[in-house]
Amino acid sequence: MKAKVMAVVLTAVVLVYLVLLAERAFQLIGTGQVAGILLGIGVLILPFVGLWIAWVNLRFGMRMERLTKRLEAEDGLPDISELPRRPSGRVDREAADEFFEQIRAEAARDPENWRGWYRLAYAYDVAGDRRRARETMRRALELAD
Repeated sequence: MKAKVMAVVLTAVVLVYLVLLAERAFQLIGTGQVAGILLGIGVLILPFVGLWIAWVNLRFGMRMERLTKRLEAEDGLPDISELPRRPSGRVDREAADEFFEQIRAEAARDPENWRGWYRLAYAYDVAGDRRRARETMRRALELAD
């Protein structure tokens, strides 16, 4: 729940920033000078790019949440409660690597099953590889659709 609240707060902050940026762009365009108009148009593009990035990430999060609930209803979420932890609370590196290898082998046995890809994304996240976790979750979302 903390992550969802944080996502909403950060999205609201970004939206306020984008509105202020758009306002500045219109001020630049309103100068009537060629340099101001061109700069204003360039600055006006940024809010649209920002909105698109925010939408893509929010949509990804919502789709991932639906998939999580679906797997949770099937009692298929990976359990890492027994893995040893560092003082920071993160899973011990060696334990995370072992967990990852186990999950990777399971996913390899049935590569067309979104559940295996979801668990593999989770294992990447536990191992600290967020980039691969997102890529793998995208594959799980493709297969689940």
